[in-house]
Amino acid sequence: MTRKADRSAPRSTGPVSDRRAQLVAVVVPEPQDAVVLVEREGAGARIAVVCLRAGAKDGRAALERALGAAEGRGCQLHGGISVLDAGDATAALRKVLRSLAPERLSTLDPDPVHTGLDEVSGALSYGVPAAHAEAAAVALDAARAQQAETGRPLHVECLRAERAAGAGVTPRHPAPVNWLSAGFDGRLTAFWPTAAGIVRWYEEVPGGDWHGPELVEGPALAPGLLVIRDPHGLPHLLALRRTARDDGGVDVDVVHAAQYRTGRPLTPWLLLGGPNAAAWQKGREVGFPAAAFDAAGELCVFVRNFGHSVSHRRRTADGTWTPWQHLSGLRVADELVAVTGAHGGVELFALARDTAAVLRWYPGPDGAWTEDRTLPFAARPGSLAPAAEPGALLFRDARTGRACHWRPGTPAPVPLAEPDPGTGPLATAPGVQLGGWGYSLLLGRGTDGGPALGVHPTGRPDTGTWWQETRTPTPGDPSPGVPAAAVGRSGRLSVAARLPGGRLLMADRDEYAEYTEHGAAITLGAWRVVGG
Repeated sequence: MTRKADRSAPRSTGPVSDRRAQLVAVVVPEPQDAVVLVEREGAGARIAVVCLRAGAKDGRAALERALGAAEGRGCQLHGGISVLDAGDATAALRKVLRSLAPERLSTLDPDPVHTGLDEVSGALSYGVPAAHAEAAAVALDAARAQQAETGRPLHVECLRAERAAGAGVTPRHPAPVNWLSAGFDGRLTAFWPTAAGIVRWYEEVPGGDWHGPELVEGPALAPGLLVIRDPHGLPHLLALRRTARDDGGVDVDVVHAAQYRTGRPLTPWLLLGGPNAAAWQKGREVGFPAAAFDAAGELCVFVRNFGHSVSHRRRTADGTWTPWQHLSGLRVADELVAVTGAHGGVELFALARDTAAVLRWYPGPDGAWTEDRTLPFAARPGSLAPAAEPGALLFRDARTGRACHWRPGTPAPVPLAEPDPGTGPLATAPGVQLGGWGYSLLLGRGTDGGPALGVHPTGRPDTGTWWQETRTPTPGDPSPGVPAAAVGRSGRLSVAARLPGGRLLMADRDEYAEYTEHGAAITLGAWRVVGG
């Protein structure tokens, strides 16, 4: 049952629209390579295409058709197609980016997955041209330099363009889902991956002014991020590091850091390597990490390995790391989600490589991992996320796109009854109080681009989810990723969304509880723009 509450528009603290800041630069080797990237841009995007080379006539014609279709669905084109044709592609691209000042940069996969292996020579073959990785590396270098020069966060998307088995174009590095965190002192911190590394914003005092965005010191990180919380509620960050080798290759390693005090430096980034690090050609294909803490405080990190199965490492409570170990089972795609189960142990969900099926691994009675291939649902790629309840999963139905909740031991998933099915994962915030009862908060993007909030009694999504769209001062402004929320130790609920230009849109809960004729609802105070 859909239960939706219409909210009046809260007052704004000032104008925040910045149309130039919403420009996306599509950087590819040749015009034909830009077609699939242009096709995924939604209404409202301003698109500038930059090609390293002119390419063939039919490729240019295909791109012109894709750009025409983009205009037809509400995109705007920024100038013509730029062709660099320069000896120093990185320097030439830096000059173009300096002129464009984009909010986003969309490019291809710098570390593509192999499609074949010669057992005799060990040579790898790929389903995309080598120019894809070369152009992506140029784009990453130029974007990093652009952000270092301007100080303005630049969001980068590296996209796989194989179009395998109907999967379409998928991100190599996922944007964070639950990226807002509350510290012991009640102050909030927001984290986001950018071209130059992780940036963060944090409150000077609870509910007061914000500091940021500031660049977190660290290695040359790929543009993706996972934010998880330990049993004490402190944020831990996991990412991939890309470093050039003297022999012309690149090492891709999993790295980990933590924030133990709001506003203070993070711990040094710890290099966790990867399960295939002995050979860089294989090691660079490592999937993006998933991780969770068990009830005893042990951290378990999972990745998709070169063979498309799962490998994992564990950090015990005393800080000792186990080596990478193989987890047997079906081959998986680049989509893993780790959760803390109701039993206190860690469980893993993964999208199967060749189907929309979801796989589950959980610790058996003897502590060994047990694989479950019988989950009663199929999920759309890019939609898996941890639910607020222990051991539960959020996803979008493979056929309908509807958001659903599933918990181990239940016969079927529970539809969450969004008023309008969205795309991508839902974020969550547990521990919301309404009328003295506990609720789980769900966050997605509404029809105007602002946050859509849903609540259901904790552990009982089957009783119905009440949804409401919150009208922000910036309707229609595109921003990457889903909104986030956090509940502080005092019970303060805050909701955040990203804006162009390194800014955040923030609102705190205005009233403790409210009930309408539609059911439970969350009342937010005035939206305010912070950072940037």
